[in-house]
Amino acid sequence: MSSQLSIQGVSRVFTSPKGQATQALTPVNFEVRENDFVTILGPSGCGKSTLLRIVAGLDQPTTGQVLLDGVPVQGPGADRGMVFQSYTLFPWLTVEQNIRFGLRERGMPEHEQKERSDDFIAKVGLRGFEQHFPKQLSGGMQQRTAIARALANDPKILLMDEPFGALDNQTRVLMQELLLGIWESAQKTVLFVTHDIDEAIFMANRVAVFSARPGRIKTELAVDFPHPRHYTIKTSPEFMALKAQLTEEIRAEAMATDRH
Repeated sequence: MSSQLSIQGVSRVFTSPKGQATQALTPVNFEVRENDFVTILGPSGCGKSTLLRIVAGLDQPTTGQVLLDGVPVQGPGADRGMVFQSYTLFPWLTVEQNIRFGLRERGMPEHEQKERSDDFIAKVGLRGFEQHFPKQLSGGMQQRTAIARALANDPKILLMDEPFGALDNQTRVLMQELLLGIWESAQKTVLFVTHDIDEAIFMANRVAVFSARPGRIKTELAVDFPHPRHYTIKTSPEFMALKAQLTEEIRAEAMATDRH
């Protein structure tokens, strides 16, 4: 299967106001196929979020390019849906209005907006909360709304930057299973940044491990657990073996970061 997302020689150097250069990414080459669920795992500050922002069009590479379905990414676009760790809902809009925002901006007819928002409200388990404002919702409910908003726009690829990082462990597990269930039915391409090893394995069909800064993709591992997945697979010998392997990879990179 050909790649849907192609990251070609992408590097990023940040320059301070005083002219000091910091290399966040060394040239990264990476391919993501249609309907892949790829997690990017690595130590803090290694450049994973920088790469995701470049794919989203929120930042520009110093060298290289990103292609989505063969078309160069020049800036943000409706073909990429982004979900951040922080809750990025519009506080003055209700759950339903937040989910319909992108659809309204695109000029979709009112009845289609309503139909689509109702569908995703049901998918993320927010029926009965349509008219609530973000401040009236728990963190998990806010992230459900953000995921529904991103998916309602029908992007080609969903980009997720530690979307469950601020949630308590119980809510996090529920959100992981919810997102996997939606992915299994909607068959979206997902690029998901995390520093949680269990999460990286549980969610993905492929894990890409980043090196210490300046970041590059050091290792790729296939994850072959069948779907639908349940959190109980985390206690299986196969899961534990993958976790041990990835823990050692990350430990080596974290030690390299400390030496820098």
